[in-house]
Amino acid sequence: MNPTVDLGTAFQQLGISLALGLLIGLQRERVSARLAGFRTFALVAVFGTITAQLSVTLGGWIVAAGLLGLVGIIVAGNLLRLRDPGTDTGQTTEVALLLTFGVGAYLGVGPAAVAIAVGAGTAVLLWAKPQLHELAGKIGEQDFRAIMRFVLISGVILPVLPNRAYGPFAVLNPQQIWWMVVLVVGIGLAAYVGYKLLGARGGTIVAGLLGGVISSTATTAAAARRTAETPEGSGAAGIVICLSAGVVFFRVLLEIAVAAPGFLAYAAIPLGALLVLFLLLSALLWTRQSREPEALLAPHENPSELKPALLFGLLYGGVLFATAAAREHFGISGLYAVSALSGLTDVDAITLSTAQLVRTARLDPAIGWRLILLALLSNLLFKGGAIAVLGSRRLLARIAGPFLLALAVGALLLIFGAGKF
Repeated sequence: MNPTVDLGTAFQQLGISLALGLLIGLQRERVSARLAGFRTFALVAVFGTITAQLSVTLGGWIVAAGLLGLVGIIVAGNLLRLRDPGTDTGQTTEVALLLTFGVGAYLGVGPAAVAIAVGAGTAVLLWAKPQLHELAGKIGEQDFRAIMRFVLISGVILPVLPNRAYGPFAVLNPQQIWWMVVLVVGIGLAAYVGYKLLGARGGTIVAGLLGGVISSTATTAAAARRTAETPEGSGAAGIVICLSAGVVFFRVLLEIAVAAPGFLAYAAIPLGALLVLFLLLSALLWTRQSREPEALLAPHENPSELKPALLFGLLYGGVLFATAAAREHFGISGLYAVSALSGLTDVDAITLSTAQLVRTARLDPAIGWRLILLALLSNLLFKGGAIAVLGSRRLLARIAGPFLLALAVGALLLIFGAGKF
């Protein structure tokens, strides 16, 4: 095996290959393609990667041989379908045989761990036929479009963007900006899928948790509007709003961990403290709730829509530029002003832009977590205003105490918190 390809790289290649095969196979499964489906495309993709890795040692003929074998399988499958339209022409077993051959050959020239993982994974893939078919059947057209849009955002647009800095402060890197879009959309899409699968049946807690990951501001507004129509649902709506507000702190910590792992040590305790506080306040609201109707929420918008993704990319780039400019011309006070204003409507942009500046040593981490916390508190004030305008008086009375307590604790952390806890 090529000595420059280490174990991690080999697994990465095979993992990407499997993911692409499953993605293409999912689409073919949904249109009931008879020649090859969910598992077959995955197996073919992995087999192609195996032969390519083998070719480094054995020569390029191994790829040609694998391709000829696959062509033979395709021809045989189509001949069977022409002779007997009712015949099952699935080629999973045949492709699995080819892949098993590839694994065996790979074992002789590559790391044994890779061959074992591929062989075991193939067995699991073959065993999971009913579950994979059921999954493909459950994915609706709208959900599939959401997945394809995310593929467009992450797999088509991201790789072609230039990876270099532009602008007077050298902070506008198109690929890095779009990578943050991919991160935010990916987190939201995962929660959106969970909401679609569980939201209708999961009740108050699921609505609050997943709503906070998708968009806590939208969740707050939707729950508040419902209580204006049905004030007796204010107890459940308060739990949803409080939970979603707390989950925002978890989402922000997750974004920091991905964008700037070293920065997490500075932000974990102050932001984690408020996360725990909101969870405790939600539990308190839950114990006080009488038998009230559930707070039915409006369906969340698909977070992988291209227009919102583009708008977030522009917002993130604007906040990144404004933060660098404020730091250059106005010092620390300018940074706090940018943070407070941007946090009113979106905490993701200021979180990721701050993390980016900390990661590149353009901003002190002790200032960075304070900027993010200020944006979160600003966003909390905005939600309180939305509740006052859109919701019932009963909901405002329920949520005012928890929000004011969180704002007070956040202010104390801003004033007295150490640089690194």
